[in-house]
Amino acid sequence: MGVLDSFRLDDKVVIVTGASSGLGVSFAQAFAEAGADVVLGARRVDKLTDTAALVEAAGRRALTIATDVSVPEQCQALVDSAVQTFGRVDVLINNAGVGTAHPATRETPEQFRSVIDVNLNGAYWVAQAAGRVMQPGSSIINIASVLGITTANLPQAAYSASKAAIIGLTRDLAQQWGARKGIRVNALAPGFFKTEMTDEYQPGYLDSQAHRLILGRLGDARELAATAVWLASAAGGYVTGQTIVVDGGLTIT
Repeated sequence: MGVLDSFRLDDKVVIVTGASSGLGVSFAQAFAEAGADVVLGARRVDKLTDTAALVEAAGRRALTIATDVSVPEQCQALVDSAVQTFGRVDVLINNAGVGTAHPATRETPEQFRSVIDVNLNGAYWVAQAAGRVMQPGSSIINIASVLGITTANLPQAAYSASKAAIIGLTRDLAQQWGARKGIRVNALAPGFFKTEMTDEYQPGYLDSQAHRLILGRLGDARELAATAVWLASAAGGYVTGQTIVVDGGLTIT
């Protein structure tokens, strides 16, 4: 196998959660271009149709499943549907997530729990279901955030806590499932990428953080997706338990 061939994922089966918008769409398209069939999970099923079209335009098969990752039974159903349709699961991109911006003294228990239930608990339920059926050589990539490592002048206690927890979860699952199951588990910690979530930032916020971006720009979602393809492929086959930061240098300023 040549070095470029080691980045291919031909005929692999990839699950992408949160695949109806933002980074999830880019992950789905990139994995299809790398040769994989893609199982798409999200709450907004109508928008999954557009993502499925991108997968199919790349010449691969797509399966769309209505999935609220905060419901363990729906996470199990997502994995079961993947196995029933394609026979296996090789890669999981645990991307589903929500964000809030409530000052800590005013955030209600319900608001805090709603973020943790999707970003942390949901990631665990999907990983748990996938880990039961994945074969040696499989890969799980959890989507964390630089806000699990640093701060960004936003009131995001719930979001930051959930993403820091994802990093810890990644390490533990890598340890549990590495030698015993042959499953690699890693995380990506994106910085600022233009998505629906960044569109909701208050006017001027991104400009106020621009001085922290060593590369002087927001990230392109395709750059993050390419990193995920590498991490899931044979090219990343000796990497596990790691959090790969993709942030244009934000965390070192």
